[in-house]
Formats: sequence, C-alpha cells, structure tokens
Amino acid sequence: MEFDVSSLRFNDQGLIPAIAQDAASGEVLMMAWMNAEAVARTLETGRVIYWSRSRQAFWVKGESSGHVQTLVEFRVDCDRDCLLVLVDQTGPACHTNRRSCFYTGVQDGLEVELMAPVAS
Repeated sequence: MEFDVSSLRFNDQGLIPAIAQDAASGEVLMMAWMNAEAVARTLETGRVIYWSRSRQAFWVKGESSGHVQTLVEFRVDCDRDCLLVLVDQTGPACHTNRRSCFYTGVQDGLEVELMAPVAS
C-alpha cells in the first residue's frame, strides 16, 4: 500500500508530533512538530525537516548547527497521530548542546540533570 500523507491525523494547527530516536542505540533524542509538507520533504530528501512553531517556518535539522538528522526509517503509530523518525544523528540533538532533549529526570520529587552539554 502506498503511503498517503493525508491519511495522518494532524491537530487543529495542521501539525503532528514527531519523536526522533537514534536508529543505532534506540535512544530517544527529541520531539518536534511536522506539518504535511515537512513529512513529504523528509521522505523525499532523507533529511529530517520539522515545522518550527516559534518561527512559523521549516526547520531542517542541522541546517545552522551542523547537527544533522539523516532519516533511517519513518514510522506511523496505530492512531496515525504521532510519528517516529529513526535517525542517524550527527552531533547533539538538543539546542542546549546535549545528546538528547530529555536530559532532566525527576527522582524522589527532585529534578536531576542526567547529562551535561557536549564539550565544543
């Protein structure tokens, strides 16, 4: 069956959450948003492209930082309202210069920093 981007369930703003996961390690790297065009461009180019809600513009991951996400596999969840992009991540995924955006844990009611920024 051929994939049809219109089969996805986008929210009221025309967006769908996309979770980026390292294809080799399985580590969850980040969550961002895609619109229909970002989905199509990601599949066409093999470079992961998100929609920046703050800038109201396409965000080609790594375009300015060099921390590129190359698409390895594209998955759709059972409800078709969330995406999983398995990627080959070059450099940190987080804008804070950490490997993952999920660097804060909650342990015994306290926030704990689980990883430091990558040294430049």
